[in-house]
Amino acid sequence: MNAITIALPEDRVLQLQERATRLNVSPEELVRVSIEELLSRPDEPFERAVSHVLEKNAELYRRLA
Repeated sequence: MNAITIALPEDRVLQLQERATRLNVSPEELVRVSIEELLSRPDEPFERAVSHVLEKNAELYRRLA
């Protein structure tokens, strides 16, 4: 596993620590989980394309069902 170091303004560090405390996790774990969630999402352009195709072909899909 690799490590990444980032610089954050003091106010953001405090916000991160407060939120992590409320969630009962370490700040590092909160950041790791947040990054995992971000990277696991489909890209927004892909989502728009899928929505467009589904809407465009909705009647066809109803007929085929």
